[in-house]
Amino acid sequence: MAQTATIYNLKIELADMDRGIYETIELRVARQPSETPEYMLTRVLAYCLEYGDGIMLTEGVAAGNDPAILRKDLTGRVTAWIEVGMPDADRLHRGSKLAGRAAVYTHRDVRRLLAIFAAAKIYGAERIPIYSLDPGFVDELAGLVERRSEFTLSITERELFITIGDRNFTTTITEHRIP
Repeated sequence: MAQTATIYNLKIELADMDRGIYETIELRVARQPSETPEYMLTRVLAYCLEYGDGIMLTEGVAAGNDPAILRKDLTGRVTAWIEVGMPDADRLHRGSKLAGRAAVYTHRDVRRLLAIFAAAKIYGAERIPIYSLDPGFVDELAGLVERRSEFTLSITERELFITIGDRNFTTTITEHRIP
C-alpha cells in the first residue's frame, strides 16, 4: 500500500524588510513520503523569500516536471521558476527558458551543485542566483516544525531571523552564481 503525503498547516508572520512585504501566510504543505523535513522546510523558506502575487507551492518532490515553487502572472504565464535542494540541470535549463526568472534555494552542498551546473548547458546560467542556507540551521529548525506550527520570519539584508515557540534562530542567505 502506497504511503500518502503528510499535511503540515503552517502560519507564518512574514516581515521582509528588504522588499517591504509584511504578511500573515497560512500554508498547507503536503510533505511527500520521499521528502525530508529539511527539504520541506527549505521549500517553505524559499516560498517566503520569493513571496508575491501569483506564487504557488507545487507538490514538491512529487511535482514531476514542475519546480518546487512557481509564480504566474494573471494570464497564467510562468514568471518565476524556483527549484529547491539539488535540482537536475536539465530542469533548471527548461525553467530558465520558460520563465522570465529562475532561482535555486539549497540546504545541500552548494559547491557540488555549482560544479554540476557549470558542467551543464543551462539557458541564462549567468543570471540564475543560487541561494544557500546553512545546513545546520535547516536541520535544527526542521526538527522543530510540527504538523501544526506557527513562526515568525523576518528578513533584512538577506539575514533570516526566525522565532518558533520560545526559540530564536538566525542565518545568512548566501548568493552564488554558476561559474
